Amino acid sequence: MQIFTLLLVGILLSSVSFVLLEDEKKATNFIKKFSLYTFFYNIIMLSIFKYILNIPYILDYTRYNLSLSLKYIAFSLIAGLLLIFIKKMLVTRYNLTKDYTAFSKKSFFVKLLMTLFFIIGSVFIYFSNWFIDYFGEITTEQFLFNLNSPLKGTSTGMVTEIIFTPVFAIVSTTVLFLIFINLNTDRFLEIKDKTIKVCSAKLIKILSWVLSLVILVGGVAHGVKKLHLNDLVVTYFSTSNYFEKNYVDPRKTEMTFPEKKRNLIHIYLESMENSYLSKDLGGYMDENIMPELTELAKEGVHFSHNDKFGGANQTYGSSWSVAGMVNMSAGIPLKVSTAKNKYGLDGQFLPGTVTIGDILAAKGYNQTIMFGADADFGGLTAFFTNHGKFNIFDSKAARAKKLVPPGYFVWWGFEDEKLYEFAKDELTRLHNEGKPFNFTMETADTHFPDGYMTDKVEKKYPEQYANVIAHSTKEAVKFVRWIQQQPFYENTTVVITGDHLSMDKKFFKDFDPKYRRSTFNLILNSPVKPVKTTNREFAPYDMFPTILSSMDVQISGDRLGLGTNLFSDKKTIIERDGLSTVNTAFEKKSDYFDNEFLSPLKNSTFKTDKAPDRKGN
Repeated sequence: MQIFTLLLVGILLSSVSFVLLEDEKKATNFIKKFSLYTFFYNIIMLSIFKYILNIPYILDYTRYNLSLSLKYIAFSLIAGLLLIFIKKMLVTRYNLTKDYTAFSKKSFFVKLLMTLFFIIGSVFIYFSNWFIDYFGEITTEQFLFNLNSPLKGTSTGMVTEIIFTPVFAIVSTTVLFLIFINLNTDRFLEIKDKTIKVCSAKLIKILSWVLSLVILVGGVAHGVKKLHLNDLVVTYFSTSNYFEKNYVDPRKTEMTFPEKKRNLIHIYLESMENSYLSKDLGGYMDENIMPELTELAKEGVHFSHNDKFGGANQTYGSSWSVAGMVNMSAGIPLKVSTAKNKYGLDGQFLPGTVTIGDILAAKGYNQTIMFGADADFGGLTAFFTNHGKFNIFDSKAARAKKLVPPGYFVWWGFEDEKLYEFAKDELTRLHNEGKPFNFTMETADTHFPDGYMTDKVEKKYPEQYANVIAHSTKEAVKFVRWIQQQPFYENTTVVITGDHLSMDKKFFKDFDPKYRRSTFNLILNSPVKPVKTTNREFAPYDMFPTILSSMDVQISGDRLGLGTNLFSDKKTIIERDGLSTVNTAFEKKSDYFDNEFLSPLKNSTFKTDKAPDRKGN
């Protein structure tokens, strides 16, 4: 319907213009007018509807019913016919004439250069504005990571938003600029026997250069400021030896497993944080919107930064899903080096790092990771293939196994409801293999913006996001209750963590900036008892040794990577050095990080390979 509407406007106006204004009735002249009105004119009209008449959904083809199409056609035809008749009047009554300059390669390349400058500036302006509006304030590290990793599997909502917002804004303003710079011919009107110049080619050329340079310089400066790209100076030219001083190499650390190795189930809950709790529990809500998960937490171990229901600090290099997984499974923040690695684009992802997957693979574990999205997004396929040779089940695998229809794609791939059912089948299969297993999964329904609403989500709260969170956490607890009924649960540690703080801007816009948001964590069925669970200052990378410890793995020194075993009484590096010191060190360039983690692993053997397993539990 949308394409038909735009074509109809283009055909009608180009036909009228051809009949009234074209002296030479050639087919090529009609084609030029058809192209002009169908593309350029419709772009301008869509911009007027979107930005001036405030109809934001005008670009969404699914919204085009008969009523919207008739409104667009009527408005566009009236405006277009008015322009044509004004031009016709100027031509016939005032003898509008133009002094055409001969076409030259020089003038073409001058216009091309001006247009290129304009587009570059526009890209910086519109994409930086959209990026911050959509994602909120992000670190330079996250921005660079998104540029250096695969973007396959992005949610349909995000792709549509990119096309409808920054891309369309760039196209529409560039069209207006192209129209302006092509006015560079002297134009004259005959009024009362006098010939008056109403348009100066020289002035248009000067203004075009000024406009293109202002947009280029101003746009780049605006984008750099918005995206904090000036921090690149700190990231790449200010160095720190913090990693070298504080990283504890798992290959050189003695780890002793129990004789009967425990299974591990790690559930990453997308954007799950403790602010969703009621204020009396340490959250920010008037009402606890995840009561089932809070109740479940009473059965396990939960670490908190306060004496209520707190959690981990979100440190530099841990603020998005892939980074959260790297932190918790490898004990390091996710830093980007432009020289060494493309984070999955070349099939490698932190090849020199040691992860939980590597350690458990060396002990004979079967390992699976499941996503409702495409695992190629952000390089996760490479990460989990390189580190532990996980069986990867994602949206591609679900389609290949015909578990969803061939063209099925909602949200990021398929919804969490299906993911939980597929996970039950996979856990049953892993148990039947008779070997210890490590099962990891990540949900997606609570991803920003607003979360994914299914017809089963109860509308208890005014905000869609709150309703999605309430439903999602309830479903997560149902899944855990199923796990607890299975024969393998007795010898299984279940870890539930938020992958990072939510990026949903609208939901958090009225939050007091002094309120400290923290990510959710819970460990169920661990045979190990913690020394202290409250008033701990810790970060996602501390989960690396903590998860292994929860499986009754004894770690010499209670530290791995940059993490500290939270079950122990040993201080974390944040407790020892302070959060500001840690974040500042993480932000700076680290030669140790580049040379050790971004280069292939020099030694893949662990002390745990040779150490005998402990008898008894």
